[in-house]
Amino acid sequence: MCAGHLASFLLVALLSASSHLLVAGSHQDQEFHGAAGSRIHLQNPHKHEVHCSRERSRAAWEAIDEYLMPFVEKEKYELPSKCRLRPDNDMFREQEQHKIHFDINEWRCGFCKKAFRAEKFLDQHFENRHNNLLDNSEGRCLADLCGALHCDLMMEFKKPKSKCSAAAAVRNRHLCESLADSCFPINQGLAASHLHEFFLRQFCDAHTCDRGAKPFPKGGRKQTNRFYLALCVLMLILLPLFYLIVFLHQREMRKGVHDLKRFSKIGQKKKPS
Repeated sequence: MCAGHLASFLLVALLSASSHLLVAGSHQDQEFHGAAGSRIHLQNPHKHEVHCSRERSRAAWEAIDEYLMPFVEKEKYELPSKCRLRPDNDMFREQEQHKIHFDINEWRCGFCKKAFRAEKFLDQHFENRHNNLLDNSEGRCLADLCGALHCDLMMEFKKPKSKCSAAAAVRNRHLCESLADSCFPINQGLAASHLHEFFLRQFCDAHTCDRGAKPFPKGGRKQTNRFYLALCVLMLILLPLFYLIVFLHQREMRKGVHDLKRFSKIGQKKKPS
């Protein structure tokens, strides 16, 4: 009997030890997988994940480039480092500068020379293949300034405008004025003072529910280019017309002289001998 009890006790002890080993092994596996998962997470911390609209950043830069920079260049003024309107404060600027537009349906990556049918596919390529080139640091998302820079107008939205929000207009005007103060401090000289006043009129005055106020009243780069383009087209149309008129006039003059000579000869033949 004692031997039977001893055998039963040893069997129970063996089963208990086995179960403890299995549980311990399970815990070790869980700890290993957990640690491995943590390492994977640390090795791929999404450090290049971008929470900034490329499309709206592009619209913001277009507004800056077309309606502000021509006047800044004219004043030979250098934007201070703290100004968020500087080109180097646009996280997408390097990628945008490496877009090569050959034709309507041909875009090419300036980094790897790969071709695409449309700009949106090139944008996706940048996000997938060259996202490591972005400097996603604080203050480098131009889309954050869209409220001040009238990005919706630049993107040419054709949706009917919603009712004006006075609160939104106040917020956008405040952001706009803060940009004017940081980029064109009035105590930094005559050029900065002029550009401060210009920026308020060009961008900030339109942030109101008054329908009479329009953004960019001072014009910009595109308007100048369109004017010269229209002038060139007009010249191309008028110049051939001018030469045609001159040619017809000269032909009529020659014809008149020829007819005069012919009539003169006829008159001479009819004279009595």
